[in-house]
Amino acid sequence: MSSSTSNGAIVVLLFLDMVLLFSCVKDRNFDQPESSCTDILVANTTYEEVKNLYEDETIQIQEDLIIEGYVISSDKEGNFFSVLYFQDRPENPTQGFQIEIDLRDTHLFFPVGSKIGIRLKGLYLGKSKDVFKLGGVFTSFGNASVGRLPSGKVDEHIFVLCEGLSSLTPVVLNIADLSKDQTHTLIQLKSVEMDTADLGKNFALNEEETERLLIDCNDNELILLNSGFASFQNDTLPDKSGSITGVLLRENEIFQLVIRDLKDIQFTEPRCEDVIDEFTSDRVFISELADPDNNTGARFVELYNANSEPISLKGWKLRRYTNDNTEVNSTLDLSGFSMNGESAFVISPNDEEFERVYGFAPDLGIGTNSPADSNGDDTLELVDPFGTTIDIFGVVGEDGTGTNHEFEDGRAVRNTGVRQGNPTYTFSEWTIYNDSGNAGTINQPQIAPDNFSPGIRD
Repeated sequence: MSSSTSNGAIVVLLFLDMVLLFSCVKDRNFDQPESSCTDILVANTTYEEVKNLYEDETIQIQEDLIIEGYVISSDKEGNFFSVLYFQDRPENPTQGFQIEIDLRDTHLFFPVGSKIGIRLKGLYLGKSKDVFKLGGVFTSFGNASVGRLPSGKVDEHIFVLCEGLSSLTPVVLNIADLSKDQTHTLIQLKSVEMDTADLGKNFALNEEETERLLIDCNDNELILLNSGFASFQNDTLPDKSGSITGVLLRENEIFQLVIRDLKDIQFTEPRCEDVIDEFTSDRVFISELADPDNNTGARFVELYNANSEPISLKGWKLRRYTNDNTEVNSTLDLSGFSMNGESAFVISPNDEEFERVYGFAPDLGIGTNSPADSNGDDTLELVDPFGTTIDIFGVVGEDGTGTNHEFEDGRAVRNTGVRQGNPTYTFSEWTIYNDSGNAGTINQPQIAPDNFSPGIRD
């Protein structure tokens, strides 16, 4: 055979090989590999015991230790890369962990919900930004740190156990309630939305890890961390509110949430600013004022909710006009508190002294010179979230001394027949004790605690 004929045959064979090769690989979405699992691997230690092996520097685990867990992360959409997150239970987990691996398309080998066993002997355990991790090792300037476990070593340490896929139930939390124990576990937040400043933006900048901000209706914040290589990187952030599920990460005291795919976000409700969460009612009113003759530290203001249902005090304010002032001298914002139905709400300017005198803590302790710290000749005004005066004690611009709204060294208590506020001071609605007895009041100084009944409508 001539040289030219031989070379031609080789070219033909190479062409046929290439045709066969590319006919087998149509795109990068590879089929799930044939499943292989094991029944012989059994956990013999806990996450906490493993973490306790760490002593201020990266170590290689030498003991024949095995832990088990349930996979909660997925790199299918590209928002996770070269790391596997798992937790100790499919629901109500107590702890989570991460292992760094130099393996792509891990969702094909370790799908979400699969139970895995990890043979720890030979792996490295380290801590970075107060967070534990497992993996291989790399060194920098002679210092060892946890790095990616080489792909050829993955199947020596991570095994799928023969239990099938488990249904994962995320722990439902509020942003304000997040704790370090939930790091590397699957959580769900409800009634959250993207921060107004992020609306209209994409999930991430192209090829850049990007932080966006989640916020709830109480203005608590949490970082939503997105990869610039994720399949949804160029999608626009949702402009409504709702629930979001993801893996909770942490760097020291800073929490971050990472979603697996867009199905983890269910924002179908109106945004917080579109939800009515401020309420008014004329059945919330001032029910008792106290200026004890024997102890100024035992002063208080008591409010009462005559409704059968609770009411939020978001936006409500208690104002004090000192003596004969016509302008407000002190304001207390009651936002963040609520009142149960048919219940009192007690405000003290000295919570420690109040508890010592009356035997229980006030609902709200604030400082001196506040609206709750009146010496008996001031005007108190209760205002709803919309700026409407719901109730008032006293007359704005009139010093209470010698009038029918003086309670100096005494007590002003709302008569039990009164069931709603009154924006105009009406003396007949009150029984007032003081040290003068002028204008129909009772000259009988009041002594704490015997002559007072904070928290009780009498």
